[in-house]
Amino acid sequence: MSTLKQPNALSVDVEDYFQVSAFEQSVNRKNWGDFPSRVEQNTHKLLDIFDEYDLKATFFILGWVADRYPGLVKEIQKRAHEVACHGYSHKLIYKQSLSEFTDETLRAKKILEDISGEPVLGYRAASYSITKDSLWALDVLSEAGFKYDSSVFPVIHDRYGISGSPEHIYKLKTTNGGLLIEYPMTVAKAGPITLPMAGGGYFRLYPYWFSRYFFRKIQDKTQQPFIFYLHPWEIDPNQPPIEAGMLSKFRHYNNLAKCEGRLKQLLKDFKFTTVIDVLNKQNDIPVFSLEDPALFS
Repeated sequence: MSTLKQPNALSVDVEDYFQVSAFEQSVNRKNWGDFPSRVEQNTHKLLDIFDEYDLKATFFILGWVADRYPGLVKEIQKRAHEVACHGYSHKLIYKQSLSEFTDETLRAKKILEDISGEPVLGYRAASYSITKDSLWALDVLSEAGFKYDSSVFPVIHDRYGISGSPEHIYKLKTTNGGLLIEYPMTVAKAGPITLPMAGGGYFRLYPYWFSRYFFRKIQDKTQQPFIFYLHPWEIDPNQPPIEAGMLSKFRHYNNLAKCEGRLKQLLKDFKFTTVIDVLNKQNDIPVFSLEDPALFS
């Protein structure tokens, strides 16, 4: 058993199966409305599972989804979970201009706040696309009034990641003078190798004993809460298939039928709460600067 007493952060990236970055080449955003949506039923299923285990989570909701299903946002809020922002279009940040990203971020934040009637404090980028090429986005988030970001993945990856960046909760001094808390995605050390562990496709790829071993090891060694994420479509093995390249299909469809069972086991083995609750209980959070060349350039 782990010696860590505080709960870990549980998060859900609320998007539909046809909106994932792996299918960008196969699905035009203009045609999203033509696909049969499953995001409501899958998110409600997650809400019921979380009720079963009496825990709360943070839901990073895509603005496009919130715009069309405001009742889903209200249901998440009604069940006392945290409503947070996942941008609007799920377009990778480094493929957006500054003005485009600013406009869609403010638009998504306003939609969520108008529906919930409460400030939205947290943000997560599409596919963790705050990289060395898009650090400017953190200035936008700070100016927009977000308290924290959870988009930086300290790994090497073909689509995201800032290898060598801090691996635990920290505060970031942005270049415009702002201050933003960063909750990086959880990684583990296996000798010289840095393993992505935070959830999603990795949770489906690794056998459950492997994930549990490293989550416990992270807790015991660092005494820091890890962060876990998944998407509503990951507990939906019956979703309509989409044609794509072999790698994209593997990333999306691998072990979908096993994810719900693994999730329930994870919720038995570890304690969880919302991201904002974890952050509010942190003391002496270290401060780093975006201008530190050893970490972010």
